[in-house]
Amino acid sequence: MKTNVCLLILSVVLIAGCAASKPPGPLAGKNQSTRHLAPVAPDNAAPAQAPPVPSAEGRNGGGDSTYVPPTDDDFNLIEDQLAQQQVKVADPLKPLNRAMYNVNDKLYFSVLRPVARACKKAVPKPARISIRNFFNNLTTPARYVSCLLQGKRKAAGTELHRFALNTTVGVLGFADPAQEKWKLAPTDEDLGQTLGKWGVGNGVYVVLPLLGPSTVRDTLGLIGGQFLNPVRYVEPAEVSLAISAGKIANENTFTIGRYESFKSAAVDPYTAMRQAYIQYRDKQVKD
Repeated sequence: MKTNVCLLILSVVLIAGCAASKPPGPLAGKNQSTRHLAPVAPDNAAPAQAPPVPSAEGRNGGGDSTYVPPTDDDFNLIEDQLAQQQVKVADPLKPLNRAMYNVNDKLYFSVLRPVARACKKAVPKPARISIRNFFNNLTTPARYVSCLLQGKRKAAGTELHRFALNTTVGVLGFADPAQEKWKLAPTDEDLGQTLGKWGVGNGVYVVLPLLGPSTVRDTLGLIGGQFLNPVRYVEPAEVSLAISAGKIANENTFTIGRYESFKSAAVDPYTAMRQAYIQYRDKQVKD
């Protein structure tokens, strides 16, 4: 008898509780879990707008816009994806490379930047642009051969067409009518990229005097490119070096402040420079 009374009382309590509860809302889908549910607002409260969150649909298993706070697993996944995208390079010469980086850094601030500032102040910008155009036209053979060796026939034809137009209409290349009038943009190819296209790996990372970051592969490409550089064959050698130095000084007038900004933003400029260079070259090779 007592058992029947207890069961009757328990049934009344359960029925009353179910009658007082609200029916499940649209968020009670089969793909949802307790972790994904937003707090329930009172009946008299205005509906809250949940802030959007990237990939909420994928993590909720549905198309709702329920706010889901990022979890540690989400951040770990992003870090893993970024790590997979980064290109690694061996740096067994790190002590020597870091020392050379410091030397180049001091040379930039003590010599290269003051010279660039003086040139920028003394030479009008139109004249400096003309000088840059001249040297860009002069180094066409290296880009042309690199395009051919990579099988980029259209790019090779563009380089040849640009050289013909700029050398004649552009007066030895001091102007760039090929791009300004005929919309023929120059390519950005070199023998280092060619070796990369052929499957040659980076090798080890090296920092070259004055030239900065490089790899064994890119250094070999740089050496090969010198044989396609007409300035190399200028005699005597002192004049050739002077022309090359003038080219570097003129080019630096357009990039003053860029290295300074990069260095100030990096925790470790040496490591940041190495990673930025490797990523940049990898992108060029895959292009």
